[in-house]
Amino acid sequence: MNWAERDKKVIWHPYTQMLQSEVIPIVKGDGAYLYDEAGNRYIDAISSWWVNTLGHANPYIAKKISEQLTTLEHVIFAGFTHPKAVELAERLLGHLPENQKKIFYSDNGSTAVEVALKMAIQFHSNQGLPNNTIIAFDNAYHGDTFGSMSVSGRSVFTHPFQPYLFDVKFIETPIKGKEEVAFNQLKETINKGNITAFIFEPLVQGAAGMMMYEPEILDKMIQYCKSKQVITIADEVMTGFYRTAKFFATDYLNEKPDIYCLSKGITGGEMALGVTSCSQMIFDVFLSEDKTKTLYHGHSYTANPLACVAALASLDLYEQIECGENVKRIQEKHANFLQYIKHHKQIKDIRQTGTILTIELNIKGVTSYLSEIRNKIYAYFIQKGIIMRPLGNIFYLIPPYCTSDSDLDYIYSCIEEFLNELEVV
Repeated sequence: MNWAERDKKVIWHPYTQMLQSEVIPIVKGDGAYLYDEAGNRYIDAISSWWVNTLGHANPYIAKKISEQLTTLEHVIFAGFTHPKAVELAERLLGHLPENQKKIFYSDNGSTAVEVALKMAIQFHSNQGLPNNTIIAFDNAYHGDTFGSMSVSGRSVFTHPFQPYLFDVKFIETPIKGKEEVAFNQLKETINKGNITAFIFEPLVQGAAGMMMYEPEILDKMIQYCKSKQVITIADEVMTGFYRTAKFFATDYLNEKPDIYCLSKGITGGEMALGVTSCSQMIFDVFLSEDKTKTLYHGHSYTANPLACVAALASLDLYEQIECGENVKRIQEKHANFLQYIKHHKQIKDIRQTGTILTIELNIKGVTSYLSEIRNKIYAYFIQKGIIMRPLGNIFYLIPPYCTSDSDLDYIYSCIEEFLNELEVV
């Protein structure tokens, strides 16, 4: 019995209809490549759910984790601390905007968002202020816990849980042509009163199909929120750590949010870790002789030393000149291909922010996540030795920064071939 057969007997996979599931057993990773049990090689064009920014099995990160294993593998983080957690917090704050002063650790992106929501809600509660409503963008995705689902767009993912999700005011995403509509909706919602926070994915909405918008309109929205004492939360889980060609997507902004959510690329994809940072203003409201004003949130693996070391090692690599050069190289390669292919008949839209390149197909019929075209795209590129994970009629490149020019050229050529074959069909 092979690994796929053994898997099917015992494992339930995420986002997968198990009645129809087929899995590929991966036994090895190396840089931008993954290898299956038959020895086939795949280019990981999506960084394995956007996390492996620095490639698979990075030897430098692995060495640092190995060294930490023989020193301290875990310690409770309530009443204790450890050097790697302190060092990581210090270094992260060095990259975050100056208004960010405190780091709260968790386990993943969803919990980082969950913590941010709790901070914002309790910020108002601790002061005896009304805090009835959170504002979010249509089609947003912030995670799969109940709080993070509540501030995510209503979809097939959230439908069974609708009765259990708290009320959120959704406004248009300010994509090109909808900037003023979105801003006016934000203003109108805030002016009705009792708004707790505004949460957003800065510049790129990941699971919505890599929808992109400009920093100027987000600046305007954050500025208005601040004028009305509405807490702003930047979900940088996907966009952080150079995905947009700047360290954080909010580095394109003049206005800086009150709270940040980080995960995915924070460890280069090597370990699970979530971080929520906040301003001094947020933190100070939780300081009280009244213990009920404490932020009662935590996880068993909070600030796990191995994860902290993986993040510190990743920061070492992010801060090297070579990393910045690779990001710029990929950004330029994407831009050149975009110009080459953008007029193809099968392309409805093509867009890019930093190292993210997105193609939206011009097809008839269902274009949602459940569209059959999604399966067709996935199967086509797997046969070519490329891992793509389409969102309906939308597919994208978000490669590790170590991906070579020749591998990018190969991916681009396969995309063109796919579009040409699709045209014939």
